[in-house]
Amino acid sequence: MTTFFAGLDWASQSHAVCVIDAQGGVCERLEVAHNATGLAELLRRLKHWRYPPVAIERPSGLVVDTLVEAGLTVIPIHPNAVKATRPRYRSHGAKSDASDAYLLADLLRTDGHRFKPLSPQSDEIRALRALVRGRDDLVATRVQLANQLRSLLESFWPGGAAVFADVDSPIALDFIERYPTPESAARLGPKRMAAFCAQHAYSGRRSPEELLERLHEAPASINGELETDAKGELVRCLVRTLQRLVEQIRLLSSRIEHHVASSDDGRILMSFPRAGRICAAQILAELGSVRERFGSDEQLAAEAGVAPVTYASGKSKAVAFRWACNHRLRAALTCQADNSRHDSVWAADVYAKARARGCDHPHAVRILSRAWVRVIWRAWVERKPYDPSQHRALQNLLKTAGG
Repeated sequence: MTTFFAGLDWASQSHAVCVIDAQGGVCERLEVAHNATGLAELLRRLKHWRYPPVAIERPSGLVVDTLVEAGLTVIPIHPNAVKATRPRYRSHGAKSDASDAYLLADLLRTDGHRFKPLSPQSDEIRALRALVRGRDDLVATRVQLANQLRSLLESFWPGGAAVFADVDSPIALDFIERYPTPESAARLGPKRMAAFCAQHAYSGRRSPEELLERLHEAPASINGELETDAKGELVRCLVRTLQRLVEQIRLLSSRIEHHVASSDDGRILMSFPRAGRICAAQILAELGSVRERFGSDEQLAAEAGVAPVTYASGKSKAVAFRWACNHRLRAALTCQADNSRHDSVWAADVYAKARARGCDHPHAVRILSRAWVRVIWRAWVERKPYDPSQHRALQNLLKTAGG
């Protein structure tokens, strides 16, 4: 029985596909459009070749979902591996979709044993991943707009951005919307500020007089009246956009929190110190539900980018930052690790020792995250919540401190 291999070079409008046999001979080349008709044609042609395994550079997306749902074996191959392999097939640096499709298929034929097929995740994980990644993208947009608003205010009214700590907080946005220019806040006194704070249930960490002092200490505007009015209108536009965005992020966060709290795996990750619901959801969305995906904590640490890369040749040896990884998973795990050091004496000790060795804060947090990955992986594989009494390193530290 002849064995076939397929390579698919993904693009936004169309996809190049190449099917080869066991000797590397091209059986078929085709290009399918990124629409329902094109994907249906893709499945029909792959069926003709008895549904061969398909190599592709990206592990997610509509094309991948279509292939997996149809029962095909999909093998994601990292773009770095594809890039490093190109010189095997051509000496020039030119690239084409058709040639990359053949390269993927032939790489699967010759080195397929080195790559793991994509395991379909549960519907719950796919839904959570969509929510979490969508929220992360919206938060990035909020940060960008907040920076734009702060920069605009500092160009003609720095006091508006100095009253409250976060310019994109609900109370700060309401304040700036009400007082978008220095002239609009000219008659603002302690009584009006106190009424405004009471209306918005301000925490009261600073008195109205202190907030006004922040406002008045900022540099005065030197812009003309027309320019100030124009910038004030821009401020209102940005504020209204941010208000709607902040509210939608809040609603989306509530849905994510409910989703992860009702999940068994979510409760496992929430049991770790200071993990919280959003951070636990971010970790779970990238971990997935397939336990066989990570055979050891070393594999998980490498995927998450919290373990360095070691280069050794002859007498030289170097340890470098791991660039190729799941960046979303690294951000979630390092966030959990950074938070945990404020609630776990063991985490605080690991972090402190790393800083004492000369590591800067990000490096020390990655070291702590690598230590936590061992515990997280074990809890995830065994489907058990984190139990401090079973954490051997923590208990040894407590005994040493107590003795």
